[in-house]
Amino acid sequence: MTATVRLEGKVALITGGTSGIGKAAVEGFTRQGANVVFTGNNSEAGNAIAQANGAVFIKHAVQDVAGWEGVKRAVRDNFGRLDIAFANAGTNVGDSDIETVEFDAWQNLLDINLTGPMLTIKASVELMRANPDGSGGSIILNSSINGILALAGDVTYSTTKGALRLLAKSSAVHLAREKTNIRVNTIHPGVIETALIEGAINSAPDPSVARGMLENIAPVGRMGQLEEVVALLTYLGSDESKFMTGSELVIDGASTAGLPGV
Repeated sequence: MTATVRLEGKVALITGGTSGIGKAAVEGFTRQGANVVFTGNNSEAGNAIAQANGAVFIKHAVQDVAGWEGVKRAVRDNFGRLDIAFANAGTNVGDSDIETVEFDAWQNLLDINLTGPMLTIKASVELMRANPDGSGGSIILNSSINGILALAGDVTYSTTKGALRLLAKSSAVHLAREKTNIRVNTIHPGVIETALIEGAINSAPDPSVARGMLENIAPVGRMGQLEEVVALLTYLGSDESKFMTGSELVIDGASTAGLPGV
């Protein structure tokens, strides 16, 4: 029996696609039949991923307003439409607690984690409204469980990830009322076993202790896997979820479902 290809004929745009969840989304969407355009800052990684997956890589930082014209042009010139946008690019580099966070770090994270997704939505809506067979599409913002429960030592990251929830909801209601057939949802991953997490574990003084600590954040007793997040993204990008908009989907092994230690 042939497996169902759930994104056949769709065109997807992924920001921050050169590592982690973004890279996995490029690979997963391609396997599911989508044509993929993705962005990032790492040209070497981007070109390698593009070649391996038959995708189109555009070097672009999400907060670069002027650079969005080139991204939109790449989508139009290569595929002539846009069906899925995954606003994945984000960072917590330089963050700290409210007393010690530097203004420049705060502003940089706001630019990447919040303004970047806002620009992604605006560009995607412009492209999706112009689809040859009529307006429509699915926009997915990568928030975090820290958009629900804050980290004391990452005040900017927590603030921006929380703000994405209402950015998506406001956009979803507007686009629904405008009868655009464009949906906007957020996903909220817990600790996912990415290469970055693996690197942090391996560089810890006691990797086994570090791994155990991360695995025990979720009551299920393990970290999430990239393919599990991609499965959720595939569902949201497919027509199977066409009545879902303005929703926030938590994928965290029950990390945010209860009171820790109780």
